[in-house]
Amino acid sequence: MSKYRDRLRIIADILSIVRVKAKKTRIMYQANLSYRLLCRYMGEVLDSGLIESEDGDCYVLTVRGEEFLNRHEEYSKRCQSLEKHLNNVNFEKATLEEMCSGKRAKKANRRPS
Repeated sequence: MSKYRDRLRIIADILSIVRVKAKKTRIMYQANLSYRLLCRYMGEVLDSGLIESEDGDCYVLTVRGEEFLNRHEEYSKRCQSLEKHLNNVNFEKATLEEMCSGKRAKKANRRPS
């Protein structure tokens, strides 16, 4: 897996923090975002209706946001499963390539004296 989070992972992180009413500072620190990135993503999730402002400075998850989190969890599970299968396929390909190489074939076909 990549060591960097993609856009959807960052949004899911923000939403999971906001599940329990949160202020911007808490979201920024728990989601490990700079203030610039926090503002960018907060604008995006507010505009899309995934969270809403409550009491002016606190944010809460909407029904749409809860649905996003559920779907993102399923998506993540499928991606992990596919990555595991792809790794297995790549391992098999490497094994087949190695079997075709001249070095390995000579050693395997040699008869003991």
